[in-house]
Amino acid sequence: MSGDADTLHVMEIVLTADIFNRHPELDINDLTPLCREIFTSVSAPGIKRPVSVSEGMIKRSLGIADAHEKLGQNPFVSFEEFGQRLKLTALEPGALWFLKQGGRPLIEKNPALAFYFEKIDSVGVSYAAVRAANPPFEDTKGFLDTKISKLVAEDEKLRAALDLVIINSPDEVEQKMEDLVCTPDQTRLIAKIRHAIEHQEFLHRHRIFEIGKLLFVGPPGTGKTSLALAMSRTLHMPILEVRLSMITSQYLGETSKNIDRIFELAKKLSPSILFVDEFDFVAKSRVADDHGAMKRAVNSLLKNIDRISLVKNGVLLIAATNHPQLLDLAAWRRFDEVVEFSLPNEEMRREILKKVTASINCSCDYSELAAQTDGFSGADLRLMIKEAMLSALMDRREAIDRSDIERGIIMVKNRDAIQRMNWL
Repeated sequence: MSGDADTLHVMEIVLTADIFNRHPELDINDLTPLCREIFTSVSAPGIKRPVSVSEGMIKRSLGIADAHEKLGQNPFVSFEEFGQRLKLTALEPGALWFLKQGGRPLIEKNPALAFYFEKIDSVGVSYAAVRAANPPFEDTKGFLDTKISKLVAEDEKLRAALDLVIINSPDEVEQKMEDLVCTPDQTRLIAKIRHAIEHQEFLHRHRIFEIGKLLFVGPPGTGKTSLALAMSRTLHMPILEVRLSMITSQYLGETSKNIDRIFELAKKLSPSILFVDEFDFVAKSRVADDHGAMKRAVNSLLKNIDRISLVKNGVLLIAATNHPQLLDLAAWRRFDEVVEFSLPNEEMRREILKKVTASINCSCDYSELAAQTDGFSGADLRLMIKEAMLSALMDRREAIDRSDIERGIIMVKNRDAIQRMNWL
């Protein structure tokens, strides 16, 4: 016997509220993202008990009108006309009814429910596993926005830094590690950083601070930015993205101060990732010795890099450059890890193509296509598949074939040819 999806979802919310209210040891990370949304009118670091469930909340979050009618035949749920609230009258029979109606898949994704049902041997659900798989509240935009608002209220100077960076919470980042094709060295680096974070206190105790300053080097389109963003998700750290050329060109008089503020903001938001793109701009700036303001800006940047640490400050610094040959020794020596992003080899190109076309009906031969696209970056391969998809759609097809792929290859090669042209 099974209930319809809407009824089960409404019952899940009602059950979760009752269990959460009964067990003060449960916290906000025992609630699913949907339950957090329903139980709070605004995002906040905590949720006040007792939580309640109203028809208005259900309609706003689930789009289900007249939720009480969905549970009209359930003897274990009452509906209060005043306030239009749904409430459980008996937990145990209500929980067993939910399980009998087909609620197990929802239990396996809801930590609060798993906490209760773990005590029932026949269910066989692990509360620890379900909680570990539940997206943490600290990864959400709501948590990050609340933290930023509090920081700005305490220090007005940090407001200027907010205009110079793009800040994303982990759950806002679209890139995922499973969508990327990493080299063995890149994979080992991520594992090393994860272990450093997990043993941060141990490293601090032994004064091992020079960890977590990474320099990503390689040609455009090889995944430097994508990996930095994906690390935000996998390490559960918000990412602050800054482009040095924008800061120095638009705010030259205040550049040194703004660089200081950006690093200070990263520390205040820790644990966090500070991603500095176009880092080669530092080397170019150091050549221009006749510009005092620029020299001060460069010195401020290098000084701040010296003073930041994953172990001491909880900030992972990632700088990226397409032109490593422009960096002088003063810049190079400030990073404990230099990570190469070369153009993908044939095996990597085949894996990238498989991932890019995973959701597409594609009849191409991946091995043949990987061999044919020598010299293509990961970005080139994605662009090629996008063009092939558009080609198929213009022909009123949803599946891409060899002719579509050929059009994509030609388009990428033409772009590269135009880029190499000298118009002077």
